Amino acid sequence: MTTNTAPAAGTAESLRRLYFARFGFALVWAGLLFATASSLGPVAIALLVLYPLFDVVAAVLDVRKAGKPITALYLNVAISLLAAAGLAVAAGSGIPGVLRVWGGWAIVAGLVQLFVGAARRGLGGQWPMILSGAISVVAGASFMLQATMDGASLTALAGYAALGGVFFLVSALRLRSRTSR
Repeated sequence: MTTNTAPAAGTAESLRRLYFARFGFALVWAGLLFATASSLGPVAIALLVLYPLFDVVAAVLDVRKAGKPITALYLNVAISLLAAAGLAVAAGSGIPGVLRVWGGWAIVAGLVQLFVGAARRGLGGQWPMILSGAISVVAGASFMLQATMDGASLTALAGYAALGGVFFLVSALRLRSRTSR
């Protein structure tokens, strides 16, 4: 029994640390984007490209610590790299283009997050990840809809990241309580 518990506990502990880091990054990133979201200037563009790149790093770390390969995480790396490139290109066409790319990424990444969370239910602390993935799908569709409206803004992306960060925090705290038992 300890053979099965030790890797699961190690994985849960690794995920807990990763989720805390993702929470911190998301809050700082959201604050910076909110402060610069009035225009699509160089700082906002850099922040927009940075977010999916951070997601790539987090997914790679997750794959390395998972204990077993989760194919969906590799998919997440690929779509996040595509999102970063797509956001860099879309920034040249304005905020609606950015919202379309971000929305598409949020939908696909949300589905991946939902799937990975469901696959990891046995570790505990995954219901916030499952819920976050589902919300990401809905939010992604909302961003695509916002792209068609006058006065489209980047501020919704800051709120999206902050909410996602809160879900990572809740999941980390739930993993902590489970690993300390």
